[in-house]
Amino acid sequence: MQRRRFSPVLLALLVAGCGAAPEATQTFRACDGAPTFVEPNPAYAWTPNAIRLVSEELAPGVFAIYDRDAAEHGPAGIPLATSGGFVVGDDGVLMVESMINRQLFCQAVALVQAETDRPIRYVVNTSSHGDHTFGNVFLPDDVEVVQHEQTAEYISAHFDEDVAFMEANFGADQGIDEIEPVAADIRVGDDGWSVDLGGVTVEARHYGFAQTPGDLFVYVPDAKVLWTGNALVNEEPAIPWLLAGNGSAAEVTLTAVRDSLPADAIVVPGHGRPLAPAAMDFSIGYLRAMLMGVEEAVADGLDLEATVAAVELPDYQGYRLWDWIHDQVNVPNTYAELNQ
Repeated sequence: MQRRRFSPVLLALLVAGCGAAPEATQTFRACDGAPTFVEPNPAYAWTPNAIRLVSEELAPGVFAIYDRDAAEHGPAGIPLATSGGFVVGDDGVLMVESMINRQLFCQAVALVQAETDRPIRYVVNTSSHGDHTFGNVFLPDDVEVVQHEQTAEYISAHFDEDVAFMEANFGADQGIDEIEPVAADIRVGDDGWSVDLGGVTVEARHYGFAQTPGDLFVYVPDAKVLWTGNALVNEEPAIPWLLAGNGSAAEVTLTAVRDSLPADAIVVPGHGRPLAPAAMDFSIGYLRAMLMGVEEAVADGLDLEATVAAVELPDYQGYRLWDWIHDQVNVPNTYAELNQ
């Protein structure tokens, strides 16, 4: 695994806000003000305006962005904010994810501008979920938004629904009310998309349904760095969120992604710190065990309540959101699919 270096600018960013570095040539008017941090609200999965983001250089010009508490909270099963990153080429920058609100978007932009004065040319959204896409509204016109075509179509049809979900789970007081839908500039098909940023190529790969029909995996071949989006939520004991069901397809896709990577690749999950590809084993194992457990319960004629009680999976517990994601989302959605 390649040597990593943490950005030294976090403290300055927290003090000065999310304004551009002095040499930056690209203006983000949405980021003129300083951030206002709040205390985490235990009623939320995580509190957007309580989050401090950090960047970590994974290879020359290739950076991950993630919650500064990831090293402590990830192994403890505590949910973390959205992860992203950026890739710097001679001609410009590609950013992965635009975050859930203005404050996190501006922190991400500040981390980019602390490393380079080259302009952000592209933002790739790995899925339709608002915590990965809502910051698009704050992008200047010269930045192109890249999404899978199914993601773009889903956002067009379900934007208000996603806003309601994000406010219910991350707070109606976290600036989500100012978000507006933004149409993708580049719609990616199932065969994927790539761009040469000037000396570095970045690929947006589609392996099939992972958490949504339009999941993209962002890969830098020369650096062997992959962003998974929510296909891999985080390290053990985090488990997949099957909000749209299709656990069987999710297992097949995540296995294919893992098997496509060299052992020394670096994987940036949707909500955590960089990991090795082997970190996917826990989520894959969970999906296989959950699917098998629900299949056996259905074959035995159990109702939903009895199925949830039967599919306990003690070897995979430990995630703080287990009672919600496993008991109220994953098992019920799988049960409903098997009973169609």
